[in-house]
Amino acid sequence: MTRNDWLGVFFAVACFIGMVYVYFMVFRPANKDKFESQRDLVLDDDDPIRMGEKR
Repeated sequence: MTRNDWLGVFFAVACFIGMVYVYFMVFRPANKDKFESQRDLVLDDDDPIRMGEKR
């Protein structure tokens, strides 16, 4: 196997491990409150960002 083959294997395994970690973090019941509090973060317009205004 060449170096490129080994790099591909390494990155594929690293991506798999990262995905498993993210799935574990998201679906863990202890993290439910943290994610539920950020559920409507994108739709929250209480403090709009005003581009170009000076303070």
